[in-house]
Amino acid sequence: MAIVPALDLRPVPSDPAPQHMPSNIEAEQALLGVLLYDNAAYERLSDKLGGSHFFEPFHQRLFSAMENHIRKGQLAEPILLADEFRNDPAFQELGGLRYLADLVDRAPPAANVGDYARVVYELAIRRELIRIGGEIAVDAATPDAERESRDQIEAAEQKLYNLAESGTASTGFIGFADALRGAVEMAAEAYSRDGGLAGISTGLKDLDQKMGGLHPSDLLILAGRPSMGKTALATNIAFNVAKAYAWEPQPDGSKKTVSGGVVAFFSLEMSAEQLALRLLADASGVSGDRLRKGEIDASEFGRVRDAAMEIQEAPLYIDATGGLPIAKLVARSRRLKRSVGLDLIVVDYLQLLTGGEGKSDNRVQEVSMITQGLKALAKELAVPVIALSQLSRQVENREDKRPQLSDLRESGSIEQDADMVMFVYREAYYLGRAEPDNTKDQAKHLEWQERLDEIQNVAEVIIGKQRHGPIGTVKLHFNSDLTKFGNLAQDGRFASRFPSD
Repeated sequence: MAIVPALDLRPVPSDPAPQHMPSNIEAEQALLGVLLYDNAAYERLSDKLGGSHFFEPFHQRLFSAMENHIRKGQLAEPILLADEFRNDPAFQELGGLRYLADLVDRAPPAANVGDYARVVYELAIRRELIRIGGEIAVDAATPDAERESRDQIEAAEQKLYNLAESGTASTGFIGFADALRGAVEMAAEAYSRDGGLAGISTGLKDLDQKMGGLHPSDLLILAGRPSMGKTALATNIAFNVAKAYAWEPQPDGSKKTVSGGVVAFFSLEMSAEQLALRLLADASGVSGDRLRKGEIDASEFGRVRDAAMEIQEAPLYIDATGGLPIAKLVARSRRLKRSVGLDLIVVDYLQLLTGGEGKSDNRVQEVSMITQGLKALAKELAVPVIALSQLSRQVENREDKRPQLSDLRESGSIEQDADMVMFVYREAYYLGRAEPDNTKDQAKHLEWQERLDEIQNVAEVIIGKQRHGPIGTVKLHFNSDLTKFGNLAQDGRFASRFPSD
């Protein structure tokens, strides 16, 4: 049936602007009439539709009232609703009970309720676009010495993204068959991949075997004391993922990642150039310290130049903004996802993020908001998020300095929100600072030297929490000159002394 003719609904004379806004009063009347005639039709509506999506203010209140009745299991029909709106001036002006009766009399078939709901919703989105556009224009025209244009752009992007995603954050119930189908597809992908990984490979074989790779929607915390190498490990993983990136075109023109991935690296402590220098040392095999000092020969410079040419196309995007608020990190991640794609986010490090524009007096509460925001971002974009974290100084007061979950700073929220918590530990760091006096006890000093040589290039990744798998320790090779982690067994070093877990 065609949309019913409009009833006598007059716009509010004091506000002429809405007359020019996109709307369809007939579709609103048809939708309300169907629901008044058959309350069961409400179950066919999308969760996205609400009273605020109606253009006519009384229709907004009427739909909300009907929704309230139906959700309580009560009947939503003209007589009961007329009693509820008896003191509403707009209701009386439109005709009172007669208006509701006319909606029912002219109601189209209930089978068409979805079509009318779609029209009402789409027009509401267009009106919201116009409103946001007006706000952007006003903000841009209003001088604000404390607010940079970049902040205004990010605020505008946030509003548009929220509008684009409105109604999609909550997907409602998913049938078990659909969930099971997704689980089988994940298992099939793992079976088809070399090494049987369900997630993205870190490029470190032993770590992949323990973790099963990096999984979408997971928040992984990588923690350690200063100089343990947590930034180096995160950088190595990010670089390995970016280097391995490969994709295949889809029928709709989009790209599907088949190996590796596009990486966003938020470096809140180091500059983009410092981070790139580490990666260049990794790729070229030339010491990063010597690169910074310029202590390289022509042959090494050639290796550096060749390595730079080879890795420059890797899809690794670095944001080195210091003191970044979590809201801006989320907005920039969404923007990268929309523009080029995104498969992994790395944050170095969590404690340098802020919860908002101002400084919070309650740091524990602020960190809790940050970790919840990172977990929500991982789920929203369906990508793994690796967030680095500092450890408290209480580690230094123990004889065994291997970290544990209680050593996390502001640990309550971090441990709770994370799907996995990993610690980087290098015994050689502490042993090297405990050298015994050679002049007093040569035998003890020799024993110390042998032990130091044995563990000099060994690092441990201690998995203290893993929601989807076992905890334990993975031993890796660590090259301090290149700040590079590698596969211990594949390097052929210490393999006989440290059997795999």
